[in-house]
Amino acid sequence: MSSINHEAELAKAGANVDGWWSSTLFFCRRYPLGAAGAVIVFGFIFFAIFANLVALHDPLQTNASMALASPGGQMWMGADAMGRDVYSRIVHGARISLAVGIGSTVLGCLLGVIIGLMSGYLLGWFDLIVQRIIDIMQALPLLVMALVMAASLGPSLENTIIAISIPLVPQVARVIRSNTLSLREMPFVEAARAAGMSEVRVAVRHVLPNTMAPLIVLATAQLGSAILTEASLSFLGLGIPEPHPSWGRMLSESAAEYVRTAPWLVIFPGIAISLAVFGTNLLGDALRDLLDPRQRG
Repeated sequence: MSSINHEAELAKAGANVDGWWSSTLFFCRRYPLGAAGAVIVFGFIFFAIFANLVALHDPLQTNASMALASPGGQMWMGADAMGRDVYSRIVHGARISLAVGIGSTVLGCLLGVIIGLMSGYLLGWFDLIVQRIIDIMQALPLLVMALVMAASLGPSLENTIIAISIPLVPQVARVIRSNTLSLREMPFVEAARAAGMSEVRVAVRHVLPNTMAPLIVLATAQLGSAILTEASLSFLGLGIPEPHPSWGRMLSESAAEYVRTAPWLVIFPGIAISLAVFGTNLLGDALRDLLDPRQRG
């Protein structure tokens, strides 16, 4: 009996692997640009996780004899004015950028889901007040609001995550609210109420799971915006403080003074920022087409 159960488990595991592989191949064939974006995103995640193994040097170690060294040799992407390896700093900068991007996106989506679900489900005076506050927040661009938050909180990793997450809340709240308004009158929600479920349980167990598809698409798109905003804040001196390597701060330190004499100090961090934002946007567009039935051919 045990051998039969073991064979059944192996067959089930093999079927799961085959299903996952076939789904991956379908995604790559149907959405090649989305697959390219996924490769870019997972590539940055790989570098962020294994930064200590992938980097050639300590990103904080200075070497006066290698100051402004050209790309090549021991330093693939050259060195900055303090002799620090640009490649190693970009690799470790991926860890900071993804930490800020994912952290702020998760926090912003969590707050937006709670606010949007309550606003769309409770309605009444609560919905009226919340929507007016959201209107005020959406009147300001993402970067402007993030600048105000970062300037008031001060430069640090935790404060940067909070400063970027707050401006992300209104858009998530609006999307969740609109989906909640359409779902709260569906027959399965009415059936759950008729079965005696409390309003909170109906909202959490029946309404919330059906808003996950648009939330995943929105979160993927906002990840790129969060990474770009973090680079902008660091460029202005309001993001990640020294000595932590940050793509935006690398540009801020070298853009004005060394753009002509050492252009690699500007080119390589700029390419890293562009690839990260480009990859997340491609993946987000593909997920939108995949998860939204209205976008399918």
